[in-house]
Order: sequence, then structure tokens, then C-alpha cells
Amino acid sequence: MLRKVNGYEVTIDSVPISQITFPGPFRAGLEFSSPARGTWNIAHQGMLIPEAHEIFVCAASCLRGVVLTAYEMRAEKRFSTVAVEEKNLIEGNMEDLIIEGVSDILQKLPKMPPCVLVYTSCVHHFCGCDLDMVYRELSKRFPDVDFTDCYMNPIMRKSGRTPDQIMRSRFYSLLKKRPIRPGSVAFVGNDFPMQKDSTLYQLLSQAHIPIYELTSCRTYSEYQDMAEAEYYIVDYPAAKVGGEDLQERLGGKLLYLPFSFTYGEIKENIIKLSEVLPITLPDFNAEEQECNDALDHAYSIIGDIPIAIDYTAFTRPLGLASLLLEHGFQVKRVYADSFIEEERPVYKALCRTHPELEIWPTLSAQMRFAADHSKSDYLCIGQKAAHFNGAPHFVNLVENGGWHGYQAINSLCDAMIDAYQNEKDIRELISRKAWRCESCI
Repeated sequence: MLRKVNGYEVTIDSVPISQITFPGPFRAGLEFSSPARGTWNIAHQGMLIPEAHEIFVCAASCLRGVVLTAYEMRAEKRFSTVAVEEKNLIEGNMEDLIIEGVSDILQKLPKMPPCVLVYTSCVHHFCGCDLDMVYRELSKRFPDVDFTDCYMNPIMRKSGRTPDQIMRSRFYSLLKKRPIRPGSVAFVGNDFPMQKDSTLYQLLSQAHIPIYELTSCRTYSEYQDMAEAEYYIVDYPAAKVGGEDLQERLGGKLLYLPFSFTYGEIKENIIKLSEVLPITLPDFNAEEQECNDALDHAYSIIGDIPIAIDYTAFTRPLGLASLLLEHGFQVKRVYADSFIEEERPVYKALCRTHPELEIWPTLSAQMRFAADHSKSDYLCIGQKAAHFNGAPHFVNLVENGGWHGYQAINSLCDAMIDAYQNEKDIRELISRKAWRCESCI
């Protein structure tokens, strides 16, 4: 815990958007992890594969978080651990530890799982562990089990593919090549089911286009059916690399239709889809008018209450801020430690139109002292914003929530009205890991 030892007050400063460096506004250094735990982690994500068994191989202290995750998900029977000890490093038997540990676990399970996700950690990379040999041996011992390599490795955070990108790619590494079913699509990389009343989903359904989605699979066999998809629709930025891997390995085609709050981009996504699939284009003017009406209605209720947004709710917090500001909402703060490149045009526009918009970090060590424990008058979108502002009026949503397109805007308006009218217990809600995590089993 940080302590003031020099007699000076700890200062916590935001930066006006017009003065930040894009895409990384803040200097990296000692980091703070807020108690807002609603975002998904690698243990939640792996459990999306039906009938999968997870085995984490790492030091006991590193296992605490994922063990709690499995317990909170009520998925203890699908989760095991192999503890790495100091003697394993000294004796150089790391490969044997993994092979024998995983083998012992599988032999003791009441039923052999169809697939196993083995999570290794940074220590295996530090000591040069031969993971290729490990997986060859495990596949030889258990020929009826599909193994895939997963990673709990914090040293991957700052270079190359991020842990989030890697995990969203490993979701689909177990799919085996099949003949492609022409005209079929698979939603790839989402933690939550695609919003069923979204324009995108509705157009596909009305055209009777077969849809595959990991979040709707109930058996490992259904999961394998996803390999038949001709098109991989990705709307989550970190999942794009997973779609690229599938395109290269299975032969389907990636359609990157990114989540957006900009009408023009939403329209562009649907037109792009219509160029490869036989869907009927909607009345875009009517869709946009419905969104405008929803925003105006929400503003008539919420009024000029200050609003704070954080990046854990939506991948494009600046896009959301811009949309709300255009419709009169008093967005004052955005909490984000970095922005995706796709936000650059909105960032430039906000620098011109709202240069005073405050950008706040979430990881900076000084944020340890930032939480306002008295009830504030802010309406917040996202758990971290709610925590830092002490705001019982907040939209409890993580990672886009499966929302998409025009309907995401309409749904958000409803959620903001509900948040304004009804208080939530911040401490009780934000302490849950993946607040709807039971949906993934």
C-alpha cells in the first residue's frame, strides 16, 4: 500500500483531452489495480468452450485469482491446478512437472474431457521450457483429448500480442478443418452473445443465414460445428487476430465490423456485410432517427447530471463521449489508460469541440487515493468510473455486453435512464468477477 512519508499531499491529476498524447496519455510506471472486478479474465474466457477442462500451471501465489474465478463461476469441476515450486526451477524438471501433473489430473477425473486448456505462466518462458515437447507428449498419452496452449503471462502485456488478443485467438484453436458451409457466419471473439435485436443479427436471421456463435454452444460437438462457417464476423478489436488466424487455418473469410457509436461507421459495416451476403439493407434514416429519439428521451429525463465513462464498459469510450456530448449530455470525465487507434478521428474532433474533457488514468499508482467514498452526483458508465466517483447511479456493463450497432445506442439509453432512477450497491457489484459470469457455463 502506498503511504505518504514525505509530508506532501498526493496529487491526482487528470489531463484535458486537448493536452494528451494519443494513444497513450499517461506514463507507464507503478500500477494500481482498482477493486472493480467485473471484466472477464482468462479463466472466464476459457470456460466458454463447452466441456473444456482448464489446468493452470504456475506458482501458488499466482493461482489465487483464477481459483476464485472458478469458484465464483461454480465451475470447480472444470478447473485444476499444478503448482510450480522453487525446486522445479532448481532441478530443471519443468517439462516433467507439466506432463506428469496434467496426466495425474486427467487420470483422476470421473470423465475424460474432450479438450483441455493448459495455461502456462511467465516462469516457463524465463526458464526456456520446451512446451512443444510437452504438448506432443500429452497428445501421445491422451490421443482422444484435444490440447491447446494458453498463457497466464504478465510479461506479454507490453509487446506483441496482448494476453487478451492471445486468449481470444485460443478460443478457436481447437476447431478442426471441415468443408465450409456456403453463406454461413460465425461471430468470433465475443464474451457475450450478440444482441439478438441488433440490426446485424436481425438481417442475418431474416435472410435465413446460418449463424454460429461460441456463446450459444452447449456441447463440444456444437463448438466444432463453427469450423463450417464461411465468414468470421468480428466486432471486438482484440478478437481481430483470432479471426485472422481462423482465416489462415480454416479457409473462411474475416469480416471485421467493429463496434462503433458513429452512425456512418455502423452504416458502413452493414453495407460491407451486404456485399458478401444476400441481406436486405434497412432504412438507415429510420434507424438513426430511432437512436436520436432515444437519446433525446434519455436527456429529457437525465438532464445535465455530470457523466463519467470508463474503458471497461465499451471499447470506444471516446466515441461514446462524443455521441452523448452531441446530444447535450454533460460528459465530464473519461477513464482510460490508452485508446485504440480506431478512436483517433473522434479524439481529434473532441480536441476541437470539447478540449476541456477530462481524461483520467485507472492504473496510475496515485489512483489509489482517487476513490470518492461519499456519494457523488455523477452518473457513470462502467464499474471503474463508478468506483472512482463513488457513484451509486451507474451502468453496470463490461466489454460491450454483446451490444452492437444502432441497438447498442438504444439499449444504452434505457440503461442510463435505469441507472439515473435506481441506485446500485457499488461495493457489492463491482467486487464480483465478471458480473454475469454464470452465463458462460
